[in-house]
Amino acid sequence: MTKHQIGALRISRLTVVAVSAAAFAIACDRAPSPKTDVAVAPMATGSIYTVHDTTIEAAFTAAGIAGPVQQATLSTKLMGTVTDVLVKEGDRVAAGQTLVRIDARDIAAKSDQAAASMLEAEAMHRDAITQANRIRALYADSAATRAQLDAVETGLTRADAGVRAAKAAASELDAMRSYSVIRAPFAGLVSRRFVDPGAFAAPGAPLIEVQDPSRLRITASATPDLARGLRRGETLTATIEGQPLRATIEGVVPAMAGSLYSINAIVPNTGANILAGSAATLELPTGTRNAIVVPTAALVREGDLTGVTLRTAQGDERRWVKLGRASGAMTEVVAGLRAGDRVVMPANAVASATGN
Repeated sequence: MTKHQIGALRISRLTVVAVSAAAFAIACDRAPSPKTDVAVAPMATGSIYTVHDTTIEAAFTAAGIAGPVQQATLSTKLMGTVTDVLVKEGDRVAAGQTLVRIDARDIAAKSDQAAASMLEAEAMHRDAITQANRIRALYADSAATRAQLDAVETGLTRADAGVRAAKAAASELDAMRSYSVIRAPFAGLVSRRFVDPGAFAAPGAPLIEVQDPSRLRITASATPDLARGLRRGETLTATIEGQPLRATIEGVVPAMAGSLYSINAIVPNTGANILAGSAATLELPTGTRNAIVVPTAALVREGDLTGVTLRTAQGDERRWVKLGRASGAMTEVVAGLRAGDRVVMPANAVASATGN
């Protein structure tokens, strides 16, 4: 290869390198630069509630059980075989409805004997009256002695006593016969059934349990300093299985053990939506304290999580919070928010809260 050819080849290579460098520079100028801006979340529609410190009533949460105000375990004074059980657990019954029947054939036989004794006693009483009237007339005419008069008067008294005794025996048997039919003492719900047809019923043994679920009594224990300020008729905030309710204090009495007091409060249960025996709490007031509260309508629930929509400078974000007590339209937030935070009230929640 000549010197001229070698020089031309070098110039060609330099040209290719220069063109490649220029193309790379142009491509770099046209490539998009890395994003540094944070995407702004869309703004939710609704009003804004600014969180601030609020003074609320402080309370001690006393745990208890919500039991029925009316509950009866029915038994009998008879000894006999159960012939019929006319209800099952969960059945609703009316006052006076027959629930269980017990074989009372021996009572029926004794009743027949008592009826015969009654007839005999009444016959003897009528005869004694006739004899007494006869002797009284004779005694008035001096045709009978004083001893004869005293004797018939005594016989009349004994006959009268015999009638009363026969009536008492018949009444006792009627009462015993009534124990062969077990009736509901009030309208309510059959909560337990202890016997089936063919079982042997003994005096005092439980047969059926009936409860009236329309009113529940929450019984909780408290120390004397908490119970001291409570009065009958006052209302407390109660919770039964997570459902907030209003309870009316029925009474504050010393507990059986220790120096505690039992707080009894009544909760209406129309429709029996709450099951008797459910776990319950009573909020016993202890003064005031500072807290963070938000409108209950602003809370958002997803499964077991509860949060709010927080308005920030970058947009709206979901903030999960820990809740405390609910009071009316407001709910305490124990953790997750601080004073000055702005919470979005959804438009539908605002309309619902205002009744629109």
